[in-house]
Amino acid sequence: MRKFDYSLNYKALNLRERPDLYAIGRGEQGVLLVEPYKSELLPDWRFRTPEIARASSAALYAKFLEYLAAEDFVGADMARKFLQMGYTRSRRYANYRSGKKYDGPVPDDKKGQSGAHGRDQLPRQDEDPEKAESARIFKAAYEEAKAHPDYKKQKAAFLERYG
Repeated sequence: MRKFDYSLNYKALNLRERPDLYAIGRGEQGVLLVEPYKSELLPDWRFRTPEIARASSAALYAKFLEYLAAEDFVGADMARKFLQMGYTRSRRYANYRSGKKYDGPVPDDKKGQSGAHGRDQLPRQDEDPEKAESARIFKAAYEEAKAHPDYKKQKAAFLERYG
């Protein structure tokens, strides 16, 4: 599986037209870069309360199914990434009230990439039960998407075609 290429000018690319440039990468890589999917999915991505998380995950999962039905694997994978990001961000806020896990700013050359980048991890706080519930909601939708038979089939075909 190819690594996600952060050197591409994603603002100028339409990966619906150029799926050959898409790399699945690891986890949520590229979730806030790849167009037109970012613009289609981001408005539905919310996790502040369990009620909001339920509506958001349902909307994102519906779009995931629409992309699968259209055989748009890149769109389906991006919707999967947004569901995963709903889970991980909810967990982050459940553990760190401010949402900041690491001490200090992200180095300029690492912006948009996940990781500590040499920064110390801040101590965890008491778990926020509301955000933890939001995380559970998103995790269930993410796991369902990841295991969907059509998603697995389209992913295998995508990897066969584009590596």
